[in-house]
Amino acid sequence: MAKVQLETIEKDVANDAQGIPGVQALTRGIQIVDAVAAETRGLRFTELLDQTQLPKGTLHRLLQALVDERLLAFDARDQVYRLAPRLFQWAHKVWDNFDLRGAAEPELARLRDLTGEAIRLGVLDGDSILYIDQREVPQPLRLNNGVGSRAAPHASGLGKAILAHLSLEKRRALLDGIELERLTPNTIVNPEELSRQLDLTKARGYAVSVDEQHIGISSVAAPVLNHRGEPIGAIGIIGPSFRLPVDRLHAFGRDVIEAARRTSGNFGEFPMSLAVKPRPLGPDRADVRCVIPASTFLGEGPHWSPEHKKLYFVDILAPAIHIGDPAKGTYTSMQVPELIGFVIPRARGGFVAAMHGEIRGIDLATGDITTISRPESDRPGNRFNDGKCDRRGRLWAGTLAIDTTPDQGRLWRIDPDGRSREMDRGFHVSNGLGWSPDDRTFYFTDTNRQTVYAYDFDIESGEIANRRTFVTVPEAEGKPDGMTVDAEGFVWIAHWDGWCVTRYDPEGKVERVVNLPVPRPTSCVFGGPDMQTLFVTSARIRLSAAQLAEAPLSGSVFAIDTGIKGQPAQMFAG
Repeated sequence: MAKVQLETIEKDVANDAQGIPGVQALTRGIQIVDAVAAETRGLRFTELLDQTQLPKGTLHRLLQALVDERLLAFDARDQVYRLAPRLFQWAHKVWDNFDLRGAAEPELARLRDLTGEAIRLGVLDGDSILYIDQREVPQPLRLNNGVGSRAAPHASGLGKAILAHLSLEKRRALLDGIELERLTPNTIVNPEELSRQLDLTKARGYAVSVDEQHIGISSVAAPVLNHRGEPIGAIGIIGPSFRLPVDRLHAFGRDVIEAARRTSGNFGEFPMSLAVKPRPLGPDRADVRCVIPASTFLGEGPHWSPEHKKLYFVDILAPAIHIGDPAKGTYTSMQVPELIGFVIPRARGGFVAAMHGEIRGIDLATGDITTISRPESDRPGNRFNDGKCDRRGRLWAGTLAIDTTPDQGRLWRIDPDGRSREMDRGFHVSNGLGWSPDDRTFYFTDTNRQTVYAYDFDIESGEIANRRTFVTVPEAEGKPDGMTVDAEGFVWIAHWDGWCVTRYDPEGKVERVVNLPVPRPTSCVFGGPDMQTLFVTSARIRLSAAQLAEAPLSGSVFAIDTGIKGQPAQMFAG
């Protein structure tokens, strides 16, 4: 910091209680950097004034000193302050000297006490996983797999957690150089099947291994990521399979993610929701019913078929297509081999589905799957999320990076002949879509930006234009997820981590909020005999045991008797 500037600042900011010159100025400077770091778009001078409550002159001089020292940079185009390169240079030095064992030590002990199971810390060393620290239980595992021992990366929870978060190039190079040895009957040795499993692991944020390394031993693990989002290790819970059945492993998924985040100081973590807003006060609503009790990890993509009186929906993270009968409260399932975003009936018969980065045709009766379009072939790290058809039967679908890297998502239109066209790009988490009843407005959601956009829409040409913000959901109200538009032109949006569905008028103003008994509603669609029932899917992924005890119906489908008619969901014309 320049001497003259520091002397000026010291005149404006009082000495601290011990009389050390400049300490409060330094503290205020750090607070300013923290405020800027918390906002990815940067902060304007007026916003910093409001947050810091400093006098204008003092704030201006502090900012100038931070800019001169390359801790902040001023973007004249947007008139905002952002982090500058010097901080990233320091970050590299921090990670060069990062003590993984020391940082993980309290988390290993905490997980052992929480779970009553053995905890391992491992790193990728060459072509195997090396255990570098552990916390045992009173009756330790007798597998000679403690500190200093090794595990196969393709067969262990820690190994799959690390492999899943390597870049695709590094992952392929590593797997091409090793033999996928079959250690047990459950070991995955098919490269394509392993790749699908690793993509699923990346989307979940944690890996599960059941009897893959040793018969009778299961584990769940999450990667510790550095400031570049690269895995530098993994933390795992390991124990006898009879004590760690699949449901319990997945219930611990949130705990290992949290332990890995704390170990790295939250560096390198892409957005992955763990926090849940408090449940709204008051009794459950009489007009909200659980019509399909289920335990989907990530229920999504509901589509009502008036012909069959069935609700089709998917589970993205335990990949499956579900066919629900709300009248009977039952459903049947068809497992699919890859991440799936939605399923929609086709005019020619069968269904169209988004599986990973491709649009597939699928026959639920035979299980046959064909490829219709590969719009994301140039981005193998992307997958499709939500999708719907317009009134001409064109399919609209959005993508996102599996690890939710910002700005990788795109909006696609797939015509009935299978040709695909990119309509927009630069989205973080592409999500809910819908159209106004007059077909003049198209809505599209970016969940991680808390924003639903509106476009001008031409039904004849299928073109969109004039993107603008329709509504920005305050973070305190959860994140905007799937949506539908009713016959009156009002937009219904499910609020992930918000315990509710909200109805917005065509101007973006809240018309009503319907509270739900689950924190993570995911999407909604109108159906039922009179098209006045709103069906809402939900998720249970990354909810703790305590949260699931408070919301045991998480993952089920709910029905809301709205008294308002919805628009029918459209089939794919291809």
